[in-house]
Amino acid sequence: MFADYSWTELGSIFAMQGFAGLILFSVFVLMALGLAIIFGQMGVINMAHGEFMILGAYVTYLCSNFVETFIPALFGVYFFFAMILAFVVAGALGALVEWSLIRHLYRRPLDTLLATWGLSLILQQAYRSIFGAREVGVTLPNWLLGSVPLTDIIEIPINGIFVMVLTLVIAVSVYFLMFRSRTGMQSRAVVQNRVMAGAVGINTEKVDRMTFALGCGIAGVAGSAFTMIGSTGPTAGQLYIVDTFLIVVFGGAASLLGTIASSFAISQAQSTMEFFLSGSMAKVLTLLTVVGILMLRPEGLFSAKIRR
Repeated sequence: MFADYSWTELGSIFAMQGFAGLILFSVFVLMALGLAIIFGQMGVINMAHGEFMILGAYVTYLCSNFVETFIPALFGVYFFFAMILAFVVAGALGALVEWSLIRHLYRRPLDTLLATWGLSLILQQAYRSIFGAREVGVTLPNWLLGSVPLTDIIEIPINGIFVMVLTLVIAVSVYFLMFRSRTGMQSRAVVQNRVMAGAVGINTEKVDRMTFALGCGIAGVAGSAFTMIGSTGPTAGQLYIVDTFLIVVFGGAASLLGTIASSFAISQAQSTMEFFLSGSMAKVLTLLTVVGILMLRPEGLFSAKIRR
């Protein structure tokens, strides 16, 4: 596999694929953070998580068209407003779904899985009916175009750097929200002992709704970032949902650090192997490796100690 390349070529290949893996890692982290909050904190298997990501992507697409048509003077900064709007819209839909559907299915994981899978199909058909079956793309501001040359061979796309910086900002924000704020303390208290949390005055239903909305809102931001590296279609979210669940389980369902570490490991492995092998074979080998590690460590890379 490596015999056809010189050491210099291999170094350049690994560097380029490593950076491509960092961009994929950024999308994985944004997706997995939202899912880790929902699955790790609430125990809800949200099969529609990919569709919340695509909702954020479509919101960004609509913002791009609206600003380009009616307010072209603001086109250079529209992406920041689009990300905020994507978070708000996806989070609002998440709160509505939790209130109307999820809250009736707690402690019934199979029913939750089936219900959210049905929701996923409904949202896909809604996107197909509203936006059409063909994939769409956004027009990026000029400052997000182009690349930064590192060497004569390696160039780093500017939009990739932006996605990584965005991921870092959101990851740090989620850390402070979950571990350095009253809201996060209440959420962790509900996870550790729901009955006792309710007994001391914490509104557990409100915490559940806010947690689900936050996870869906982060998925919306992931969709907004996704528009910079790929086109958006009604079923595009399904391409990432399996990898996202794999990341959350591999890292440890309730561990923020585990989510980030497993996102990095899986994205780098897939990106590097896809260059030398087919994309399908790269996913298969990654899956087999993760399954093998989980057989030895079923709680994931980083396990959280909580009371049940």
